[in-house]
Amino acid sequence: MGIDLVLGLGNPGERYASTRHNVGFAVVDEMLRRRGRGGWTQRSSLDLAVITPGRMVVLARPLSYMNRSGNVAAALLSELRLEPESLLVIVDDVDLPLGKLRLRLSGGPGTHNGMRDICRAVGLGFPRLRVGVRGAGIDGNLADYVLDTFDTEETGLAEAMVERAADAVDMALRGGVERAMNVFNSRNRAGSASG
Repeated sequence: MGIDLVLGLGNPGERYASTRHNVGFAVVDEMLRRRGRGGWTQRSSLDLAVITPGRMVVLARPLSYMNRSGNVAAALLSELRLEPESLLVIVDDVDLPLGKLRLRLSGGPGTHNGMRDICRAVGLGFPRLRVGVRGAGIDGNLADYVLDTFDTEETGLAEAMVERAADAVDMALRGGVERAMNVFNSRNRAGSASG
């Protein structure tokens, strides 16, 4: 079964647009830029778009706050008559260093509240791409850290990371999640392979 729906997690509104917590939005925006057919269509609870990487795939950005993404994901799966295995969720991960990607076929939510809510609503059996957003130093509250923008010296790496994450999604859509896992999980940071 292939991926038919890609859900990028983030928080709505300009206040959060360039924050670490909105990397999921940034990746689906990049996917739309690369392969889109038109722009985002806004609905009451989410933005939708269609891309065509060889077939039609739906992109979505929930317009609820991050920790309330589960009901949106469940409703969209039901509307599109899809099983959770055909959903790929893209999410920031402060437990991973900036630039590291971790693609999995299934699993638990980890420490991420948005993933916790999606797992509660649809179960654990869906692919997910975790995108590392932890910089060199975290000072203060972790919630404040992920709701802040990338530091100036991190901007280039963050942009390259979004590009690589979009490459990983593209490969997962065209060649399967396992193939993309073999390529992108082996790399440590944007543009470099781990030793």
